[in-house]
Amino acid sequence: MSGIIGKKIGMTSIYGVDGRNVACTVIEAGPCVVTQVKKEETDGYSAIQLGYDERKEKNTPKAMQGHFKNAQTTPKKKLVEFREYEGYDTFVDNYNLGQTVTISDVFEEGDFVDIAGTSKGKGFQGVVKRHGFGGVGQATHGQHNRQRAPGSIGGASYPARVFPGMRMAGRMGGDRVKNTNLRVLKMIPEKNLLLISGSVPGAKNSFVIIEK
Repeated sequence: MSGIIGKKIGMTSIYGVDGRNVACTVIEAGPCVVTQVKKEETDGYSAIQLGYDERKEKNTPKAMQGHFKNAQTTPKKKLVEFREYEGYDTFVDNYNLGQTVTISDVFEEGDFVDIAGTSKGKGFQGVVKRHGFGGVGQATHGQHNRQRAPGSIGGASYPARVFPGMRMAGRMGGDRVKNTNLRVLKMIPEKNLLLISGSVPGAKNSFVIIEK
């Protein structure tokens, strides 16, 4: 699967060829550097590792400094491995250590992509916000401060326990989320920008993985 690493910039909207206004997410994707090439005979599977965004050398562990030195590149903040990268059979000709990969090498306008990122953390939330519960009963007829309560969570003497997976209050967000079948509406190669239809998980300036 081909792909590239990017950073979510924000959201905007553009007009399509049919005159419709389409909401889209702006992603700064690449340029990425090939920091490792894995082959079937040496690693048991084929993949390439891409690095993205500059990192200070003083904040990089010595082992990783050597890893980047072998790739003849500067330290990177984000490393992602893509298995069975497009063109793997011609790795020797197409992908070498230290080579730069840009959006023009991977995508074209109109492509459908999957984008994975870490969703915004919401902290500890109740069942109404976390699971969409409607609360218990109504505001009248003897109810007191019950509009956002979870209600019953189990039986009495039998089964005398709460079943695993019961939807309750707890930490919300901060999960790895993948949105699938998003369309590349527009590419701006000179600025390494991708305009993707719809929303993309994560906060502004968070890393995302775009897979083709």
